[in-house]
Amino acid sequence: MKYMLLIYANEAHWPTMTQEQMGQAMAAYGAYTDALTAAGVRLGSDRLRGTNAATSVRIVNGETKVLDGPYAESKEQLGGYYLIDVPDLDTALSWAARCPGASHGTVEVRPIWEM
Repeated sequence: MKYMLLIYANEAHWPTMTQEQMGQAMAAYGAYTDALTAAGVRLGSDRLRGTNAATSVRIVNGETKVLDGPYAESKEQLGGYYLIDVPDLDTALSWAARCPGASHGTVEVRPIWEM
């Protein structure tokens, strides 16, 4: 079954990190990505640009509204994702717990509703 691991964190934290901290974080994500790939469960993954680069689209009374930024204001922002294919939710939760994002934010696990 396919699951999306959605990584939420406070994006204001990243610019405050030292070069050493940034290097450690990137190495942790690289190792995690390599582990998912080696296990044959990673279907895709990407890091997202900051919310300052986001654009939201809504239809209100038949009129298209285009807004700068994300739709919802929150303390944590969606920063990236992993799409995995694993046998069950317990396995997906196990991978989510190993994600570096779980130690500094939240990893939401969502099953994919294939169309």
